[in-house]
Amino acid sequence: MSYCLEMSTGDMRSVMRLLTAVERTPEQERMLGIVRERCARTDARLQEQDVDLGVSVGRALDELLEGAPSVDVSPAYTYAFHEVVACHFSETVDLGSWRRLSWFHSVDDELARHGVPSELRPGSYLFSGPPVQLPHAGDIVPQIGVLAAQRAAAVAEAYEAVLDRLDPDHQGTVRRFAEVLQFEAEEWESARELGRTNDTIFFWFR
Repeated sequence: MSYCLEMSTGDMRSVMRLLTAVERTPEQERMLGIVRERCARTDARLQEQDVDLGVSVGRALDELLEGAPSVDVSPAYTYAFHEVVACHFSETVDLGSWRRLSWFHSVDDELARHGVPSELRPGSYLFSGPPVQLPHAGDIVPQIGVLAAQRAAAVAEAYEAVLDRLDPDHQGTVRRFAEVLQFEAEEWESARELGRTNDTIFFWFR
């Protein structure tokens, strides 16, 4: 088994506004219709795989909109939140796959050995969880992480500064993150100049 990591960017405030709206705008209703379709497709895929989450993803979405999850533990709410994000954020970037998520703890340790602060290491944002309280997902995946887009440059610069000194086994992972986060830092600057508010980088392990 391997764990796939995807990344996208967007305005998390638009996600939160949809989830908390008392009266939705026509545009929010349109987006919600798309989210519901995505949730239905996720439910169908999970059903084909004989995966029982205890709560359907569609129902989890409704309960998140109502602010009243019916259970304390189920990944259905994580899937539902992901579908809301997917409808508001950019197309996903495939960052690769790993046989074990504990690999990133090893990457964190290697970066720490070379002086990279804890708040800039991958573990601080890959496993930070969503920016809203959800019932616990239970299993190791799916996992959500977020990073403020304005911090992407600092992360990329920290990685590039130590890349040549890292253990060769860790260089590939760190180089990949440095490249994509440097690109996102440049995109964030361009978006800000145009008045857009793509404030969040979203990570999704599945």
